[in-house]
Amino acid sequence: MSPQMIGRRDGMRNTAHSLPKSRVTIGVAIGVGILFGCIFAFLFPHGLFLPTASNTHHLSRSDNAQVGSASCESSERVNMLKSEFVAASEKNAELKKQIRELTEKVRLAEQRKDQAQKQVLVLGKQQKAGGFGTVKGLRTNPTVVPDGSVNTRLAEILEKVAVERELIVALANSNVKDMLEVWFTNIKRVGIPNYLVVALDEEISRFCKSKDVPVYKRDPDEGIDSVARTGGNHAVSGLKFRILREFLQLGYSVLLSDVDIVYLQNPFPYLYRDSDVESMTDGHDNGTAYGYNDVFDESAMGWARYAHTMRMWVYNSGFFYIRPTIPSIELLDRVASRLSREPNSWDQAVFNEELFFPSHPGYDGLHAARRTMDFYLFMNSKVLFKTVRRDAKLSKLKPVIVHVNYHPDKLPRMKAIVEFYVRGKQDALEPFPNGSNW
Repeated sequence: MSPQMIGRRDGMRNTAHSLPKSRVTIGVAIGVGILFGCIFAFLFPHGLFLPTASNTHHLSRSDNAQVGSASCESSERVNMLKSEFVAASEKNAELKKQIRELTEKVRLAEQRKDQAQKQVLVLGKQQKAGGFGTVKGLRTNPTVVPDGSVNTRLAEILEKVAVERELIVALANSNVKDMLEVWFTNIKRVGIPNYLVVALDEEISRFCKSKDVPVYKRDPDEGIDSVARTGGNHAVSGLKFRILREFLQLGYSVLLSDVDIVYLQNPFPYLYRDSDVESMTDGHDNGTAYGYNDVFDESAMGWARYAHTMRMWVYNSGFFYIRPTIPSIELLDRVASRLSREPNSWDQAVFNEELFFPSHPGYDGLHAARRTMDFYLFMNSKVLFKTVRRDAKLSKLKPVIVHVNYHPDKLPRMKAIVEFYVRGKQDALEPFPNGSNW
């Protein structure tokens, strides 16, 4: 073996012997370090070098400054978000308002379109307006198509009684039997053939048949019959709006008449028939009968103290001519419905409210044409007893009818009217006062 090989082996052997010694030395050093570390940790838990008061104060101020800065930034951010929220809320409210306005405009446009279409259907094709002063609106609505299936028994009676599809109709129960006799006696005397009594009880039905008076008794209806049997004057009067509907549906025009009326002429030649409703008035002169400008004075308003109002006295629901049109039937429905909901309402007041009140927010008025009858021809008892009988010229006029609507002593005044106008007894009306005792 060469000397070089022997030397390399000896070197390797020496190195192998020296490695264990160095490892022991390193292990001892690490152990001593750990021991000293534990001792220092126990003796000085906060470390060997504590911060000074000034350093602590500086750090505290720095931290507070950072916190304060962050707080200011947060507050500004909150305020900015609040402002943005308020602005967004206002914008949202404005958008909602615009939506409501647009929705209302669409609704009104649809309503106008619907009304226009209905008007075209009723009135026919659109027309151009004529020259100034030549234009005249339509006021005569077309009549409905007769529906004989509504009441076949009544249809057969009307076919025999009516003249040119119109007739006088009165409702009566046994409470007004004596007035009813004066009523139909004078109708017969004048020679009016087209009239009919709607009997509200069996006694009146038998009475009319015994006097050869055209009569119709409805089929049993407890809702109507109970009022018809025991109801007072106003209650019975309210029934006519429900009962008349069938007459109009059958295509007949009706001159509705209370029984406290004296007929002196045939009324049909004096009708215009250009409106849905022609009614006598409770007015007693031109202003109260046909309307007048009533000025209301409120001195506290100064320059604007005078307010102009339009007034007229009501139509009398005890004597009116009604044509078989859609507005007429709607009028009957409106009045009958309200009277059923408002049992203490007066039928004449409801009749006029539905006929005259215009459309306004929350209410659609009735689109019916109306005409006021001549108050000297279709005379109420106030006109007769307060004015006409005391005027030499007016007392010579012969009215078509006289309605004793202003006085409760109806029967004796009806008989006196017959004496005055039919038999020519000039003092027949003298015993009666202008008005009446309470």
